[in-house]
Amino acid sequence: MNNNAIGVFDSGVGGMTVLKELMKTLPNENFVYFGDTKRFPYGSKSKESIIELTKNGIEFLISKGMKLVVIACGTATSQALEEVKDLYNIPIVGVITPTVNYIKETGKKQIGVIATAGTIRSKGWENAIINAIDDANVQSIACPLLAPMVEEGWNDNKIAELAINEYLQPFNKIDLLILGCTHYPLLTKVIRKKIGNKVEIINIGEHVAKETKNILSDRNEVAQNKKQELDIYLTETECKFNEVASKLLGKEVKAKQVKEELEFLN
Repeated sequence: MNNNAIGVFDSGVGGMTVLKELMKTLPNENFVYFGDTKRFPYGSKSKESIIELTKNGIEFLISKGMKLVVIACGTATSQALEEVKDLYNIPIVGVITPTVNYIKETGKKQIGVIATAGTIRSKGWENAIINAIDDANVQSIACPLLAPMVEEGWNDNKIAELAINEYLQPFNKIDLLILGCTHYPLLTKVIRKKIGNKVEIINIGEHVAKETKNILSDRNEVAQNKKQELDIYLTETECKFNEVASKLLGKEVKAKQVKEELEFLN
């Protein structure tokens, strides 16, 4: 047993979709969320910058006493996870491998991926799928406007609908769609309207939560806290994070501003 908290890291509010699944799957765990909102979005940044920002985010969470850190960001997972995961003495969990393991079980081969430009450019999802699934056909589309819309709370309006209709138009006969950015589950309703009911939409948070639970069980580190607690830290609080996150979790969220503690990020 280990009652230390689990850390969750993202560039913005998208990682809260993963946190929601983690909180549901691991009800006796405490969580600390770090959103690097001052430097959002990561999708347009260089690989070198993303690696440094990811290391800084992980190290901030480790300074808070985490027993495990989830990189709840598709861009950081695809660009930085392999570079940073062995630098620390706690498990670092990304979003790609747990999701691809599930997709392999489905037997589906016609796979669509939508994600940030940086994630698509890295081919992180594409390579992982092709390496794991024989004869997989992967169609990948960069959707750079979607994550900023989610940050603004534009999850279900005409602007979101127009953008998604435009981005998803090129897909041809997919039977499974990966929401490869953790912001995108907040757009599921509009995405479903575009692609119809026959295509399975993958919410990566669910599979990351299951993988996290398995890792903690294997390490005998599942917590037994009687009350689940959540602390949220942002590098910039002058944004709509609290509003969007509160709606997602169904309860009031009030993030703390990180100041002196993160001077090394400035």
